Amino acid sequence: MKVLIFGATGMVGQGVLRECLLTSDVDLVATVGRSATGGRDAKLREIVCADLSDLHTIEGELNGFDACFFSLGVSSNGMKEADYERITYGLTMAAAETLSRLNPGMTFIYVSGAGTDSSERGRVMWARIKGKTENALLRLPLTAFMFRPGIIEPLDGIQSKTPAYRIMYKIGGPLLPLLRWALPNLVLSTHDIGLAMLAVARHGYEKRILETNDIRAATLN
Repeated sequence: MKVLIFGATGMVGQGVLRECLLTSDVDLVATVGRSATGGRDAKLREIVCADLSDLHTIEGELNGFDACFFSLGVSSNGMKEADYERITYGLTMAAAETLSRLNPGMTFIYVSGAGTDSSERGRVMWARIKGKTENALLRLPLTAFMFRPGIIEPLDGIQSKTPAYRIMYKIGGPLLPLLRWALPNLVLSTHDIGLAMLAVARHGYEKRILETNDIRAATLN
């Protein structure tokens, strides 16, 4: 497979990038972002784009891919709705619409979140906008899947880019392995999510929207 990753410097992105580099059936991994990850691997290609809302300058580098793992995003904490929508919906759709034209039918896996509001009418701002994004992706000529993880345990030295989350993980991190064992339908690791993305890219899945238990089940494919 040839795989694109948007958001490879984030916590989930780091996890799926690691799994892509480790697996033998991925021949090429291209990361797309405002800056390079700094990784070094024979099958890693870094594509730097200053404005991710306009990908026309790098379109020539986005052809011929089998799958895209899209984990680019920001926390909604302290953000105005218009700003959060511009990033969450706007950047995602700019990438997905471009890729659906260049690679029609490709597998596109979008990392959303537990509690996403598919009705787009709920009271929680981030959930409405994530729901709007999911719905728009499902209408495109892509084989799109929505991943809705809840609590994520970072493994392999991976850290969140969000300072508040890093503090939270530092305090609560020792409890996460126990919580993942006790409540497997609430907690996933970055390793789990990376493996599930690769499994869905290879074999698909019976649902287009995958909650935590579905993501865990997908790793068994």
